[in-house]
Amino acid sequence: MTKRMTIIEIQKEAMKFSSAHFTIFSPTVREPLHGHNYYVYMGLHTEVLDNGLSYDYRTYKKTAYELCRELNQRVLVPLHSKYLEIREDDTHVHLRFNEDTMSLMKKDVKFLPICNITVEELSTWFLQKLTADPAALKRDHIKAIDVKVFTGPGQSGSSHWQSEGQ
Repeated sequence: MTKRMTIIEIQKEAMKFSSAHFTIFSPTVREPLHGHNYYVYMGLHTEVLDNGLSYDYRTYKKTAYELCRELNQRVLVPLHSKYLEIREDDTHVHLRFNEDTMSLMKKDVKFLPICNITVEELSTWFLQKLTADPAALKRDHIKAIDVKVFTGPGQSGSSHWQSEGQ
């Protein structure tokens, strides 16, 4: 019997975050610190079961909401940039880029294990979090996931995950 496939697309009002960042272009060029209102989209490719349902996708929405809250109202800093030196003391984070040092209060910073703060890297970070539990993906018959992170209408970066054997 042929499996019936569908894509559950989720883009809710609560799947957003407002954060500050700067993109690093080279060892000597970066954007000024600025902010965006980011929006997140998920497309979950899965089977339609005999009961007309795919799975309870509330768990994936909850995860996306929690990840957005984690990033909201923070300065996002990449931990793996080869051009950014990060130093911390008790209360501050000091970011050295080229000849400049920026000091921020620790409580305002969210470090991410990525190399740059771009929509490409942010979509990959979300995707890694959403695919962290292989057993849940198998249980929910999820074959692929697409994540898009938007900085506004018409501008986004996306990442795609596909289960092995697909």
